[in-house]
Amino acid sequence: MPEFNIKHITKYSYESLVRESLNHIILYPIEDDFQRVIKHDLKISGNPKVDIFTDYYGNKVGFFAYSERHNELEIYSELTVSTLPKELPSETMFSDLQWAELQKLRFQVPYIDYLKWEAFDGLQALKEITDMYMRMEVTPYRVAMDFCKYVYEHFQYIQGVTTVQTQIDEIWQLKAGVCQDFAHILSQMLRMANIPAKYVSGYICPNKNGIRGEGATHAWVEAYIPTFGWLGLDPTNNCIANETYVRLALGRSFTDCSPVKGVYKGPSNHELAVQVIVGYDNGLTDVHEPVVEKVETEAVAAPLVKGNSYRRNLELMQQIQQQQQQQQQQ
Repeated sequence: MPEFNIKHITKYSYESLVRESLNHIILYPIEDDFQRVIKHDLKISGNPKVDIFTDYYGNKVGFFAYSERHNELEIYSELTVSTLPKELPSETMFSDLQWAELQKLRFQVPYIDYLKWEAFDGLQALKEITDMYMRMEVTPYRVAMDFCKYVYEHFQYIQGVTTVQTQIDEIWQLKAGVCQDFAHILSQMLRMANIPAKYVSGYICPNKNGIRGEGATHAWVEAYIPTFGWLGLDPTNNCIANETYVRLALGRSFTDCSPVKGVYKGPSNHELAVQVIVGYDNGLTDVHEPVVEKVETEAVAAPLVKGNSYRRNLELMQQIQQQQQQQQQQ
């Protein structure tokens, strides 16, 4: 049972003083039979009160307001997490029965959201590709693994060609991107094959083998396999995401799992620097230089709700929850 120590440092630097920032964080790891949080220290500039709730997908989400004037905002999260390996699916059920089981999930609430796929210009081309792998004698597990390999082999891992706002149309045209883009394509393929798929954000530990996605948060996919449950697949590295992967959040896409986002009053120009330091909980760590991004559309001078900080924070939570509920109904 490995134990990992993870430091996740997020720092916003503004060109001049800003005020009244409201922020949404998903930096609380998932806890279940295969992942346990031993220790979690969270430090935020100004020491604001963090209100915590559980969202529609079961993620633990924090909200906080920082009312003092500031030109920097740092969120420092340090974790000690233990993980357990999950056995791989065993082929004990006939493939046609497994596909029949998946058909029954289409109208069941826990799976509906993870079966919705997006319409985009390259949809027909992608459908032809997924159809090539869809044979009834092949199990959903094998199809999911084939899809994972396809994304790994046909998309180039290139940093900087996409952003968190990049849509699937552009990813398909570029045939390139980073882990979140790979995860979005694989999710689309699985859902088109009627296999429920979750987008997962988290970390790869301990980052010693030159694996893609090191030095930052990582993204992969969980596919639902009949008689087994949710299986983690990492298309960026063409492997099963098991005990060396630490899960932060689950959702339909990056939008549901963004570790940090917010709004503030002040100048629109700012930089976001993210640094992730991971290693075994024995003092040995892998340190990576901060990943610095120029952010133009995220967290820019948005109007804030009038009233006290608690009320603003509460209303922001309600607005986001309402948006999530509306998205579920679409």
